[in-house]
Amino acid sequence: MVTLETPICEFGLPAPDFSLTGTDGNNWTLQQCRGANGILVMFICNHCPYVKAVLDRIVRDTRDLLAYDINAVAIMSNDPSVYPEDSFENMQNVARDYDFPFPYLIDETQEVAKSHDAQCTPDFFGYNADLQLQYRGRLDASGMQPAPENARRELFEAMKRIAQTGLGPQQQFSSIGCSIKWAR
Repeated sequence: MVTLETPICEFGLPAPDFSLTGTDGNNWTLQQCRGANGILVMFICNHCPYVKAVLDRIVRDTRDLLAYDINAVAIMSNDPSVYPEDSFENMQNVARDYDFPFPYLIDETQEVAKSHDAQCTPDFFGYNADLQLQYRGRLDASGMQPAPENARRELFEAMKRIAQTGLGPQQQFSSIGCSIKWAR
């Protein structure tokens, strides 16, 4: 397992468009996924211990962000031939088991991950209502550990601020996770 940290936020970078198949069998685009006040684009997968450690909190935070008209989408860009746990069927199982409140999409060509310069899972990109990047950071300070009860909800707070002001916080901490498994 190669562990990476994400680069710092490039404020104002436009959200790359996409058209990907979801675990629900539907095709999803950026426009279909966005909320009135923005969108959280998350690169996750099924096998990564960093994702597994925070998945409950991702679901909690994305549900809570709906009240602020921020929608979310999760994209799986790993090569499932190398990591069978990341297969489309297993994506469907994870989405169902966790009752995802967002589409979970497969990026078979890995072009969407490349267009975002996604580095790892999880990798979070928070865009405002104008689809300009305002957050590229971690969920919280826990990494692979269980979060303490009083853990600050950094991603949620940043996205709430984006919904209210259109701007992300100036101080952001890099996400950490497993490298995306690129096809050879």
